[in-house]
Amino acid sequence: MSSYTERQGGLERRDGEEILRIEPWGPHAVRVRAAAATAIDPVLPGALDTPAPGAEATASVLPDGTAQLVNGRITAHADAQGRLRFTETATGRELLAEKSGCMWGFGPRVHRPLPDGSLHIEQHFEAYDGERVHGLGQHQHGSFDQKGYVVDLIQGNTIATIPFLHSSRGYGLLWNNPALGRVELAADTTRWTADRGRQIDYWITAGDPAEILASYADATGHPPLLPEWASGFWQSKLRYRTQDELLAVAREYKERGLPLSVIVCDFFHWPKMGDWRFEESEWPDPAAMTKELESQEVKLAVSVWPTVEEGSESYDELRAVDGLVGDTDGDGAPLTNAWPARGHGTDYQPMAYFDPTGADARRLLWQRLNDNYRAQGVTAFWLDSAEPDMPAALSTRAVYTAGPGPQVTNLYGMYEAQAVADGLREAGDDRPLSLIRSAWAGSQRYGAALWSGDIPSTFDSLSRQIRAGLNVAMSGIPWWNTDIGGFGGGDPTDPAFRELLVRWFQYGTFSPIMRLHGDRAPNQPFTADFTGGPNEVWSYGDEAYPILTAHLHLRERLRPYLSELSEQAHVTGAPPMRPLLFGFPEDEQAWEVDDQFLLGPDILVAPVYEAGARTRTVHLPAGTRWLDPATGTVHEGGQRIEAAAPLDRIPVLVREGAAVASVLTG
Repeated sequence: MSSYTERQGGLERRDGEEILRIEPWGPHAVRVRAAAATAIDPVLPGALDTPAPGAEATASVLPDGTAQLVNGRITAHADAQGRLRFTETATGRELLAEKSGCMWGFGPRVHRPLPDGSLHIEQHFEAYDGERVHGLGQHQHGSFDQKGYVVDLIQGNTIATIPFLHSSRGYGLLWNNPALGRVELAADTTRWTADRGRQIDYWITAGDPAEILASYADATGHPPLLPEWASGFWQSKLRYRTQDELLAVAREYKERGLPLSVIVCDFFHWPKMGDWRFEESEWPDPAAMTKELESQEVKLAVSVWPTVEEGSESYDELRAVDGLVGDTDGDGAPLTNAWPARGHGTDYQPMAYFDPTGADARRLLWQRLNDNYRAQGVTAFWLDSAEPDMPAALSTRAVYTAGPGPQVTNLYGMYEAQAVADGLREAGDDRPLSLIRSAWAGSQRYGAALWSGDIPSTFDSLSRQIRAGLNVAMSGIPWWNTDIGGFGGGDPTDPAFRELLVRWFQYGTFSPIMRLHGDRAPNQPFTADFTGGPNEVWSYGDEAYPILTAHLHLRERLRPYLSELSEQAHVTGAPPMRPLLFGFPEDEQAWEVDDQFLLGPDILVAPVYEAGARTRTVHLPAGTRWLDPATGTVHEGGQRIEAAAPLDRIPVLVREGAAVASVLTG
């Protein structure tokens, strides 16, 4: 007798040590859950809240004790011992198989009990020669293909863990577990680990890159349309200290006739951490400020931090609803970490953390943002430090409404984005967007616009961001950006930094979101009083200024095209910034390219990321011809060319016949 039974359109196996459930989860996709318990827990936090619609699958229990589940492009085969293989339905080609013959007598799935009642969990898969692995969120290792890497599943400043993997073998896999852990992409095994989890849960789909991301969006949520204001140029620096200073910059852009869509009010514009409002002595009339900016078609975005100071206006309210992160060592007191505070100079003060995993706390946060910002005309929010930013030793002590920190902390930024998205949608805004420094699987459905954090201001860093952005694109997050010029350092009077800023600005012009930000020289100690040097386009000298302003106007002309890409992302999950393999999966050479990208289907961008470079090699994908708008030359696809890259432009080509060509020629 087979150990498998058909259950609600899927399969289930019980062997006394483990429950294994295999079920369709959207078209062309399968969800696998396994637990060393008496039942599968259906409500553990993750990205797969409800089955994606439209699955038409066939489950079969076979006489030899095996079973299979056929769901569109993917078929799951289960052997008599519970090992799974996934194949392409049409051809029978193996996509991925659970590992056989693991060490120490373990099968492909490991559930090891821990003293606190949780489990150390491992899922082992076979490895394949020649496989390329993309996605997994945002990391700073500088590689697009991550085969051979050990990738920690943890959030951090510059790191955003999204445990969704895209394989060149034609499958995408989501590790639907927000616990701290890692994925080891070794030559002999791919191993996913949760250091302290509850059950194994993964989701797999099949297809070409576009089909895989479409299935992923169906399963984890489609991004909302990008707000019209967000597609233009964002001006920011660390930091505008007063209302007068910020307005003076916005007025200068208008007087110079330069396009400006968003200007950002950075942190410490509040009285206390957790007040989530303007300090009146520095920002005396926010409503008048936003009204003036709106008259110039400029949106004000404000920084929101998750830290909460005792004595702030939100502290007691949050404690009353268990809305502050708890501490396993705190005897009932909230978890705290030292941060700068007004009136204390360099003496940092203990700050608690807002807990976004609780619905009551999310509603309270939105109420503050609504009453103190939205009522003043502010509807754009920058959710900074949303990892949350705390030492690793503290994160393991954290206790959230959703569970212990080691089990759920990777969800923090997603839930914080949800707080803002839910509030904006309730207020009638169906295009929520939050600039945020952390993301997890499903963050895209809440309008998360991820940026790469406090990165160095170097050419090496720029190179790493290109690869990081491509992996974010393959992780289901369409709206991504960097601090143009990098965050940490940079002297506007230094010719070397001016060259870097120009090259980064050119790259940013074709990024999904274009935002200038950074802590420029002269730098100051990190206190509530500090500010950085100038960081406006006129801050970088007479040679750079016409180049930067020309790219501002180019970005403005690109906005209708970006609106089309927003519609594509919303409907299909296709990212605006695309690796060449996404648009040209049949071109084998396109899979090798990790320093170029497509902006939508028609624009090919080759950033310059080496100091002094005035040419660069460009791969032209096969299957079409490519127009160089700068020269009028049309090149055949399927070849590499040495393209000119003078300081005033980077190589950008257009698919022959595409209407957007006129935008690039002005």
